[in-house]
Amino acid sequence: MSAPRLRATPLPGIGVQYDLETREHRHLSVVAHRDGTRTVNVYRADDPDSCAHSLRLSSSEAGSLIDALKPSHHSPSLLYTTDLGLVAERIEVAATSHWNGRVLGDTRMRTDTGASVVAVLRRAEAIPSPAPDFRLAGGDTLIVVGTREGVDGAAAILGRE
Repeated sequence: MSAPRLRATPLPGIGVQYDLETREHRHLSVVAHRDGTRTVNVYRADDPDSCAHSLRLSSSEAGSLIDALKPSHHSPSLLYTTDLGLVAERIEVAATSHWNGRVLGDTRMRTDTGASVVAVLRRAEAIPSPAPDFRLAGGDTLIVVGTREGVDGAAAILGRE
């Protein structure tokens, strides 16, 4: 069996489209949008140029799908993993988040999940070891370290709208 061929096509102003033909001669594509979202397209078996179904995924949904398809793959948000079961991951605070404008300590993230925020990325600045009184802002990216369950719990807390 030959290796699958993945073809990348730049889409100016949009991102990149990746096309794959499966061993069963099915056409799949993923459009990686510049904003981090992904569109997964499945084409008809009887007409590989006709899209049968299209699904738009947020960047975090795409990362979860990557992890489900190939757990050893490092998604863009996953920064590091150890044999001890610890992971470091990027988690974004949405502009619509309940925590936008509130202090980090109010999340009770470390207490409730055991995961720790080791840094915050804001625009072109990195803030290491933010204190509990650090005020979160929409668009912040938190670097969170903990067990897989703890980091998932932190993501759930930060995703609250």
